[in-house]
This record gives sequence, structure tokens and C-alpha cells, in this order.
Amino acid sequence: QVQLVQSGGGLVQPGGSLRLSCAASGFTFSSYDMTWYRQAPGKERELVAAITAIARSTNYADSVKGRFTISRDNAKNTVYLQMNSLKPEDTAVYYCNAKSRGPYAFWGQGTQVTVSS
Repeated sequence: QVQLVQSGGGLVQPGGSLRLSCAASGFTFSSYDMTWYRQAPGKERELVAAITAIARSTNYADSVKGRFTISRDNAKNTVYLQMNSLKPEDTAVYYCNAKSRGPYAFWGQGTQVTVSS
């Protein structure tokens, strides 16, 4: 059974850090591009960061560039999002996504990140 299980969300003060994890099972993780998305209340879903399967090239939203780092550990079938210097506008539900060059795409359950004093 395909699963993407997220963890690491929570409440943090502005300027703080969080590390999100997304653990995959049921498919060949190393063959999938991994992406973090987020959606804030009243806002459209946006791409936060992505890392490709083969070249491991990365891409970031301008709003998080220099603060967030995406990485993957294929031995653990896990993708991470290290979030530093968090701002209130980073508050959202964060989702991980797995996408191959084939027809399949999978989503994690989402995890809340709240940045507030």
C-alpha cells in the first residue's frame, strides 16, 4: 500500500525552526520527484520546494529561498524540509507529494505549521 506519512509540524515562534519529514512506503521512492506544497487559509496551494529523483536538483519558491532546504535520504525513503527563520506568513498546512515520470502521484496527509508569537 502506498503511503506518505508526514511528521514534524507544530507551533513555533517567528524566527524559529522546524523540520518536516515525509516517510514513503509502497513504491520505489528513489524514482520519484519529491515536492513540498503548502496551503494557507484563503490562499491557493503553492509549491514550496522540490527535489528531483535522478539529478537531485532543487527548486524553491522565492518566498522561502535562503531559509528552507529540501533534502532526501533514499536509504530511509524520506524527504525533509528544514525550515529556518520562520515567519508568520509561513503558516499553512504543508503537504508532501511524490511524482514519477509515469502516471502516478501520491500525497501525504498534510501537517499544520503555525508561526506565531
